Amino acid sequence: MPDHFYVYPTYLLRERTRKDGRRIPAALALADLTGQEIVDAAQHLGFKAELESDKQYPRSASSFEGRVKVVKKGTTTKAAFLRSVAGELARRRAIGGKK
Repeated sequence: MPDHFYVYPTYLLRERTRKDGRRIPAALALADLTGQEIVDAAQHLGFKAELESDKQYPRSASSFEGRVKVVKKGTTTKAAFLRSVAGELARRRAIGGKK
């Protein structure tokens, strides 16, 4: 079993539907998200994360949004990680004033 998982910005985007790849509830989803923001939030939460900017989400082959490689920590699941990162990103944006 791999010691990491991948996170595409699409997983957290408000503009995407579940069918289009969003993996968290719409209430937690964010607008205009970058891979670097995910890396920063993951690192703040204590995860090792690395941006792979040359990668693309398989369902949208025409755009290269990149993906984030996150090293697993403890028993944290990917779903739990996505929710915690979404919360951290929302908190950072509230402090910084970015919508």
